[in-house]
Amino acid sequence: MLTGDSTAQRKARGAFFTPQPIARFIADWAVTSPSAAVLEPSCGEAVFLREAGRGGRHHGPLVGVELHPASAAEAERSLRADGTDATIHTGDFFRLPLTERFDAIIGNPPYIRYHDFAGQDRLRARAAALRAGVRLTGLASSWAAFTVHAALHLKSGGRLGLVLPAELMTVNYAADVRQFLMDHFAAVRLVLFTERVFAGILEEVVLLLADGYDPTGEHGTDHCDMFQVKDASGLHDLSVAKRWAPPSRSAKWSAGLLSTDGLAAYAATTAGSGFTTLQSWGDTTLGMVTGNNAFFALSPGRARELGLSDHELLPLSPPGSRHLRALTFTRPTWERLGLSGQSTLLFRPPAEPSAAAKRYIAAGEARNVDGAYKCRVRSPWWRVPYLRPADLLLTYMNADTPRLAANRARAHHLNSVHGVYLRNELRADGTRLLPIASLNSVTLLGAEIIGRAYGGGILKLEPREADLLPVPSPALVRRHADPLARARNSIAAALRREGLTAAVALVDQILLAEGVALTASAIEAMRADYLHLSARRTARGKGD
Repeated sequence: MLTGDSTAQRKARGAFFTPQPIARFIADWAVTSPSAAVLEPSCGEAVFLREAGRGGRHHGPLVGVELHPASAAEAERSLRADGTDATIHTGDFFRLPLTERFDAIIGNPPYIRYHDFAGQDRLRARAAALRAGVRLTGLASSWAAFTVHAALHLKSGGRLGLVLPAELMTVNYAADVRQFLMDHFAAVRLVLFTERVFAGILEEVVLLLADGYDPTGEHGTDHCDMFQVKDASGLHDLSVAKRWAPPSRSAKWSAGLLSTDGLAAYAATTAGSGFTTLQSWGDTTLGMVTGNNAFFALSPGRARELGLSDHELLPLSPPGSRHLRALTFTRPTWERLGLSGQSTLLFRPPAEPSAAAKRYIAAGEARNVDGAYKCRVRSPWWRVPYLRPADLLLTYMNADTPRLAANRARAHHLNSVHGVYLRNELRADGTRLLPIASLNSVTLLGAEIIGRAYGGGILKLEPREADLLPVPSPALVRRHADPLARARNSIAAALRREGLTAAVALVDQILLAEGVALTASAIEAMRADYLHLSARRTARGKGD
C-alpha cells in the first residue's frame, strides 16, 4: 500500500485492494495458458497481474491500466522487482484507446456509488456501456459500466474474472448488465461468501467468473452456476454449484443467496403447476397520482368544512398502507379511518364544480398547487386521472412482505399502493381467497428475490416486479378453497396476535404440505431462507 495514500483518498476513487488469495484464485481460473494476453484494468498496485505472472511462469503480454499515477508507478516498480514483465498504462480506462484484445481480463473494478459518480466521469462510463447496448440509469455505480467496458476488450472465447459488489445480483439498475453477461458468455459462474472478505469494508462482494465470450451475443446462457463458501479459504475446494435459471436474462439473481435446500425447493415449487405468477390472476397497476396528496386527499371532516358534496368526492384508501395489513379492507374499516381523521376521500369534482369546489380550487391555485408537475400537465389541473376501484390492494413499501387485501370497501387507491384487477373468471376466487393463499413461504421468499431493498430496509415492489410474484395457481386455490375458508379466522387472528410467521405456518400446511406435497424439511428450508433474506435486508437498512 502506498505511503501517504489515505483510506479516504482510496475510497474517493473507488479503490479497495483485493486480498491475495482472491486475486490468486481469479488469476488461476482466468489465465489458462502461459502465452495468454491478460489485462487488469484499474490495476492499483497490480495484485492480479502479480498473481498471473508469479514465479516467471507467464510469457504472454501482461497489461495494466491505472488512473492514479502513484499507484501505476508502484505497480511497475513492484512487478519489475518480482521479475514480472508487464506494461502499465496510466490514465482513465474509459478514455485509453486499447486496440489489443485479451484472452483474460481480471481485476477489481472501482466501486463509486452513484451520488459520488458524477459529471464527465459518469458520462464517459455510460457512453462506453452504451456501445455494448447496455443502458445504465443515473443510479448506476461505477462498477456497472466498468464491467461491460472490460468485456468488450476480450477476444472471442475469452474469460472475465472480476470482484464485484453483490448488488450485481439484486439491484434494478444492474438488469442490463446481467442481460449483457448472459447474452455474451457461454457460462456465468458466481462465487458468494457467507462472511465478509474485505477487511474494514461493509460492502458484500461476489466473484464473477464469465467464460466463453461471444461478441455477437448469439451464444449466451440461460442460467448461472453459483458457489457459496465461507471466506477466501473456501476457494480451494468449491462445492457443487447450484444452478439458477432466472425467469429472464435481466432478472435478479437474488436466488443465489438461498441455501441449497431452499433453492431446490423454491425452484421445484415455482416450476410446478401448483404455483404461477400474480399476472396470471390479473393486472397490477400503479395507483392514481394526484400531484399533491395534501390537497386532493381529504378527511370527511375537512370535506364537510369545505362544503363539498358527495358527488365531488370518491371513496379513497388513505395514503400509506398500514390499514392494508389485514386480509380485507372493509367498508366499516374505511368508515372508522375517516372518523379518526384520515384522508378517506378524493377531491374529484365533475366537469362543472360546485361553488364550494370552485372556492377550494381557487385556494389551491393561490398555494400554487396547480404548478406541481403532475397538475400542470393535465387539463383541468384539478381533475385527477380516474382509476376504477381495484379488486385487491397490494402494499408497495414493506417492512416484512407485500400484502394483498381484498378491497371490499370499493375504495380508489393512490400510488402509495398498487391495485390488482382480477380476470373476470377469477374475480370471485381471487377476492375471497388469494389474500389468504398468498401468505405462504414460497410467495414470501419470491418477494425477497424479485423485490428491491430501499433505505431503512424497506422492501419495494414495483408493478412489473409484482407481475412476477409467485403465488398459488387458481387451480390449487380452488382445490383447497374449503380448508382455506375454514382457516380464515384462525389466520386473521394469528396475524393480529402472533405475527406473520404464525399465519404463514397455517397456510403452508394447507397449500404446501397438503396441496403440493412438499416435505416439512423443504418448507422449513424456504421459511428459513425468507427469514434470512428479510433479516439481511433489515440489517443492511440500518447501515444506510
